[in-house]
Amino acid sequence: MTAENGSVASKLSFLDRYLTLWIFLAMAVGVGGGYLFPAVVPFINQFNVGTTSVPIAIGLILMMYPPLAKVRYEEMGPVFRNWRVLVLSLVQNWVVGPLLMFALAVVFLHFVPLAMGASAEAMKLNHEYMVGLIMIGLARCIAMVIVWNELAKGDTEYCAGLVALNSIFQVLFYSVYAYVFITVVPTWFGMEGVAVHITIGEIAKSVFIYLGIPFLAGLITRFTLIKVKDKEWYHSKFIPKVSPITLIALLFTIIIMFSLKGEYIVRLPLDVVRIAIPLAIYFVVMFMGSFFMSKWAGANYQQSATLSFTAASNNFELAIAVAIATFGIDHGGAFAAVIGPLVEVPALIALVNVAFWFRKRYFTNKTASEQAAS
Repeated sequence: MTAENGSVASKLSFLDRYLTLWIFLAMAVGVGGGYLFPAVVPFINQFNVGTTSVPIAIGLILMMYPPLAKVRYEEMGPVFRNWRVLVLSLVQNWVVGPLLMFALAVVFLHFVPLAMGASAEAMKLNHEYMVGLIMIGLARCIAMVIVWNELAKGDTEYCAGLVALNSIFQVLFYSVYAYVFITVVPTWFGMEGVAVHITIGEIAKSVFIYLGIPFLAGLITRFTLIKVKDKEWYHSKFIPKVSPITLIALLFTIIIMFSLKGEYIVRLPLDVVRIAIPLAIYFVVMFMGSFFMSKWAGANYQQSATLSFTAASNNFELAIAVAIATFGIDHGGAFAAVIGPLVEVPALIALVNVAFWFRKRYFTNKTASEQAAS
């Protein structure tokens, strides 16, 4: 597609031309399979290592490999010299995002049920859901944002740089943020604080699995093949060959994720909706707010798209792992953390379309690099 006609379908190749349809079909297959064939869940779970789902990890690693192999690492110097973009991203991810998710979780899962006269048992469950949502808000995305950025034709170098920056902050500060937002701040509103036990080492392990492995694979592939062949061959021949892996792995991952919770989605639809409403609001507000903050700061379309998807996406793998490790698989927080990606996938694919509309509406004078990316 061209930026002028704004059609996502014609921009993408045959495989991803109907990407939205494939994603919803994958969701339906996952939910239907998990509900109609309950034995699928223990079969998939037998491949777990601790709190890590190996099938999901494989899907995510394969999904992220092509975009990370595409990054021009030798040209990333300007990314880290652009302090305005870096500071803006840090504010969006580590100030606005956590505060917004906390506010939405408290309003929709504490004050609204309280005002509606929910029972003590219902309030307890809502509190668990609230904790799960807050965990999602604190876990900044280091994985699927690379895919959303790729689909929206964002800046791959900036995306890799911002993901690396978020990874460092995540390792250093996630446990601190969890203590503040889950243990301390809820008591200011008359709620019970909950202790979250997560070490820097455990967070670093998650970051290495979901970012380090595909990053190293992409880095090694790039410099090895460019040395053996050349840069022109690498980008014109090799990258187009491996790019379809991203979408195939995305669909595989969606089927696995939705099948694991298919029974819950069918059995507890109102609980899913209760969790999904603040999540959907969060994704839209973070994306829209970040996009216009970026444009106001002077970022071009590619940078604005990258900053927006980085801010709007979350590291659900880490949130799920922490929730299960801290509270157990049957805790409401773990359930809410799992619902997170089930809402994020359709929300973010819709926002890819919104990003293209923004490009047509607000970025009519594109740079040469943006023209080439079209």
